[in-house]
Amino acid sequence: MRRHRERHVGDRVGWLRAAVLGANDGILSTAGLVVGVASADATLGSVMVAGVAGLVAGALSMATGEYVSVSSQSDAEKAERELEQHELATDAHGEREELVNIYVGRGLDRPLAEQVADKLTAHDALGAHLRDELGLTEQQRARPLQAALASALSFSIGAALPLVAALLAAPAHMALIVAIASLISLALLGAVAARAGGAPMLPGAIRVFLWSTLAMIATAAIGHLFGVNA
Repeated sequence: MRRHRERHVGDRVGWLRAAVLGANDGILSTAGLVVGVASADATLGSVMVAGVAGLVAGALSMATGEYVSVSSQSDAEKAERELEQHELATDAHGEREELVNIYVGRGLDRPLAEQVADKLTAHDALGAHLRDELGLTEQQRARPLQAALASALSFSIGAALPLVAALLAAPAHMALIVAIASLISLALLGAVAARAGGAPMLPGAIRVFLWSTLAMIATAAIGHLFGVNA
């Protein structure tokens, strides 16, 4: 018998969000920094110092922010689990009725809903309530350390792209080369992220490209406005 296989993205939502956000921020923030400093007529050395400092600070900031944020989510999920365990231990009948009413609300007639609730409760009472009552699943469980590492690593990889472009560019055209290379990378990242998330690629690429272009223009303008010969 041929098995029907489906491809879903729910099991990678957490790390995908952190990785995409980290890479996007790494490219955009470091490229903006490099473009801004280069537009102020700074030397290559000054540009690289600013860029590397931005990479290190940004990666640590992203990791810390992601860890704190996802840890808060994890704490909330833990509290929900503990509450459900307590309710199952002290009011098993009431918890059964909650499941029955959920299944009736989804379209089952009451006798069948009661049968489903009893079967799932016998198999994994806590899991059934977490999934069907609260929408919590193991696949989407908050993982703070994984999210922090993915965010820091992806930020660092993204931030390295404009730095490499700056090293390879002619000094007179550094800001322009870095901006173009970064915008192309950001558009590709937007398309890949959309594809990985099961969404159309073109809207994702256009969205990232337009907002990133505005950011590049703003940083270049600031560099020209306050720039001095280094």
